[in-house]
Amino acid sequence: MPATRLWVLLALSAVAAAGCSSSGEQAGTPPAALMGHSFVSTAVSGTPIPGGGPLTLTFTDGRVTAVSGCNTATGPVDLQGNTLQVGGLATTLMACPGEVAGADGWQDGLLRSQPTWTLVGDTLTLKGNGSTVTLRDRKALHPDKPLIGTTWIVTALLRTDAEVRSATLDEVRPALTINPDGTVSGSAGCNTMTGTAKTDGDTVTFAIATTRMMCDPQVMEVEQAVLQALDGKATASIDSDDLTLRNVGNNTGLKLHAE
Repeated sequence: MPATRLWVLLALSAVAAAGCSSSGEQAGTPPAALMGHSFVSTAVSGTPIPGGGPLTLTFTDGRVTAVSGCNTATGPVDLQGNTLQVGGLATTLMACPGEVAGADGWQDGLLRSQPTWTLVGDTLTLKGNGSTVTLRDRKALHPDKPLIGTTWIVTALLRTDAEVRSATLDEVRPALTINPDGTVSGSAGCNTMTGTAKTDGDTVTFAIATTRMMCDPQVMEVEQAVLQALDGKATASIDSDDLTLRNVGNNTGLKLHAE
């Protein structure tokens, strides 16, 4: 074989090999790329979310947490092969009014249909159960709110092994603001809160006092849980417009959303 022809064949082989390698690298996104991120739906084609959503998916330590406007579901997730496969999902049990009541069924149908997923930049696309859902990384849509000066509304009560939501919690909307001078203002659900908060990195030490008004037993139960979480030192982590406080001493906590 002439040397010139042999060189051409070798060159073509190298180009073909490079093409195969390139397509292989682009064939799928590593599942780890989703872990540690939250995504919020910005568009749904096909079957819409009852009540309008949005769908929020949070991927952490091999698990997914999902909420579409009603209850929160969480469980193990396998993302291999660009297919989202969930294990047993544990859900909160809050009753939701109107069209939002159908959001749980829509969400469960999507997650259990083993939808395909693709991630391009900060945009995640899920396809399954008659819907194509476009989601964006929440930090791109909503950068982290500052801990200081933001009014935070309690959306869930954290126990050692559970996350609790209720209609009473949604109705009374306990609120917390740490002011720039270190003072605290807000409501525990029934009574007004005052006090101080000393921040040190991701740790906040609270000293809270309240007024002494009595409310319905369900409201007082929420208030006691809020005050227990704010009793002394707590770790604070912010993800976009969500804040999680976890008490160091008693391991209770709060999930809060920026107002």
